[in-house]
Amino acid sequence: MSDRLSELQEWEERYFLIESSDVAQSYHYYHERMLSKINEEKKEKWLAKMDSCLAHLQSWLLQSRSFEETKRRVITHARIFDSSLSSVDDLRRLPIEKLDYLAEQLMAKQRLLSFGQGGLTGMGGLFLLLADLPALAIIQLRSLQHLSFVYGYDSRHPMEQMVMLKLFHIATLPKAYQHSEWDRLWQEVEEHQHDQIFYQGDETVFNEQWLQQMSSQLAKSFVITMLRKKLIQGVPLLGIALGAGMNYRLSQQVIEVGQHFYQKRRLLEENA
Repeated sequence: MSDRLSELQEWEERYFLIESSDVAQSYHYYHERMLSKINEEKKEKWLAKMDSCLAHLQSWLLQSRSFEETKRRVITHARIFDSSLSSVDDLRRLPIEKLDYLAEQLMAKQRLLSFGQGGLTGMGGLFLLLADLPALAIIQLRSLQHLSFVYGYDSRHPMEQMVMLKLFHIATLPKAYQHSEWDRLWQEVEEHQHDQIFYQGDETVFNEQWLQQMSSQLAKSFVITMLRKKLIQGVPLLGIALGAGMNYRLSQQVIEVGQHFYQKRRLLEENA
């Protein structure tokens, strides 16, 4: 177990190491200057609305038939390792290596979904462009819900819902802002007991740095619109490639951060 924790610590050091190029630094500086010109009250209203939309989206996903079907499928697959498993709490009896295997089976599908959804967005239709951000958020939230369940945390538990929303926020932030939020989330999690029902910390999810991610998505939509005119045998292949590649990369980032979070949490609890 100590070896796995060491591996996770090495991952953190490697993942959060910032090696920004001059272009990236200039972009961050430009974005921060633009944000500073926006009225603080307006920013707070936007962020509050995004918090509310994300919470409602998560609640809808947790009540969906798809989530129930995924739970049943995970339990069925987990019974290959232990035939007595019947609930999310029972999954805690499995070694983490077997949980990693189950998680990878689920995440392969989520990566494929994000790739396909990004490809459709890349076709450049107005409806597809408008639906891009909500559709991508659904795929990413569902990925975190699945990971939470696999590693033995009930996604419908009020506290776990809040932890998951904050994890989504961290994983979709620009890389330069992730480390401090990651440390803050761990501090809040360590202050809670596993059987605690409600989240006692700050329930605000988004901060103004996340607006940079939104502006990146808007920039992607603009470029895709321009590339829509670049047809290869009647198909906007460049736009499709851009949409599929960017959505896949962001979803892979969410899965990587989410899986390492739940792995570390399980190991620390077992170690305690």
